[in-house]
Amino acid sequence: MSKHGATTDAPDENLLAPESVESAVAAALAAIAGASDLNELKEVRLAHDGDRSPLARANQSIGRIEPSERAAAGKLLGGARGRVRAAIAARNEVLQAEHDAQILVEETVDVTVTSGEIAGARHPLQLLQERIADVFIAMGWEVAEGPEVEAEWFNFDALNIAPDHPSRQMQDSFYVAPEGSGMVLRTQTSPVQARTLLDREPPVFIVCPGKVFRTDELDATHTPVFHQVEGLAVAEGLTMAHLKGTLDHFSRAMFGDDAVTRLRPSFFPFTEPSAEMDVRCFICHGEAGVECRTCGSTGWIEWGGCGMVHPNVLRACGVDETRFTGFAFGMGLERTLMFRHGVADMHDIVEGDIRFSQQFGMEI
Repeated sequence: MSKHGATTDAPDENLLAPESVESAVAAALAAIAGASDLNELKEVRLAHDGDRSPLARANQSIGRIEPSERAAAGKLLGGARGRVRAAIAARNEVLQAEHDAQILVEETVDVTVTSGEIAGARHPLQLLQERIADVFIAMGWEVAEGPEVEAEWFNFDALNIAPDHPSRQMQDSFYVAPEGSGMVLRTQTSPVQARTLLDREPPVFIVCPGKVFRTDELDATHTPVFHQVEGLAVAEGLTMAHLKGTLDHFSRAMFGDDAVTRLRPSFFPFTEPSAEMDVRCFICHGEAGVECRTCGSTGWIEWGGCGMVHPNVLRACGVDETRFTGFAFGMGLERTLMFRHGVADMHDIVEGDIRFSQQFGMEI
């Protein structure tokens, strides 16, 4: 007899006898009923329904009896093994339920117990995004959102980006399969501006924070998935002076009342005229003769791009460019966070180390 009552040394000629089969079934059922946990039931199954169990050996011996007797023997063994397996399944269900109940008792966590430490922290990018939204809402602007998987028309064509523009190539943009789908992971939040202009009549004053995607390698200052905030104002009589005043207020809200900005002529397909916006270096403050690695001793740090909305963009969105003018701007949230708090490496922002996020508390 084995540990669980299985007979493993019965002569082959006795294995198919009805009394032997019934005895094997009775022993199996008794062992199954006596299994107190899942591990014991596993041993019982191997002993009474495994390859070396009495019933399995009896089944193997069917080939050695007379052909005329095989059908009856097979029916007898089939029924016997079915009873054993049904009993094992039923007992397993009971023991599994008992095991689960025990786990719930042993691993119960009292969620009402207060912890002496903060177990998590909101990500500073999310906090910064909300802070920026508050700045513009206070100015009377609205927050707008749009899809991250965008149609090429909204991401490129509506923004006056020509079909042969480098940013439309596979090395700069993530296209959505299948090839030729006309869908792309948005490379900027500007498509939200186009969607807004198509949906409503000016005047429009919106700020669009969100996630964007470009085929950059992750390094100390770049990441293929990052966040932008873009602003769009379209109304009668808007000029570059309104743009400059808006950006000056924005920069002071982000970097302090002593923040100084400048605009440098540049080119963007969707604005004309266009400019790069720089912020006075926070380290050397533009002092002559001071060597500064942060700004390359130029005294200025590039923050984002801006300009007056191109008439082609207004026309594409159904806006009368002879009546309305507008301005737009865009800044990277990661770059803004790095400027505000002296974050030197992009890896710190994207790797999810809670120790990094906890430095910023619950608010910025």
